[in-house]
Amino acid sequence: MKIYVSHSTNFDYQTELYEPLRENFNELDIFLPHEKNGDAVDTKQIIKESELVLAEVSYPSTGQGIELGWANDSNVPIICMHRDDVKPSGALRIVSDNFISYSSVNEMVEKLQRVVR
Repeated sequence: MKIYVSHSTNFDYQTELYEPLRENFNELDIFLPHEKNGDAVDTKQIIKESELVLAEVSYPSTGQGIELGWANDSNVPIICMHRDDVKPSGALRIVSDNFISYSSVNEMVEKLQRVVR
């Protein structure tokens, strides 16, 4: 399964998102947009070719909103996940009805394992 991971850059996504995903879902084709610094990539095309967009929506992000719009326009399913102590934007309900809330990184991984595999 090809998965695009969308997120804000306003948190420690390397530790809180990328590392747990790589450690627990290494058999999946996961694209982490800020995993490597280097040449720009066509994220719009990557999203279009994905089977799922996994969106960490605990932090507002204009760029992420654009990515989720692309995914929605391409009919790519979106799973939104957020910390329990955060109320995500109500506008996200326009692009997804699949939300996961979590209180810890371990809980995030456990809940994702139930729906992603």
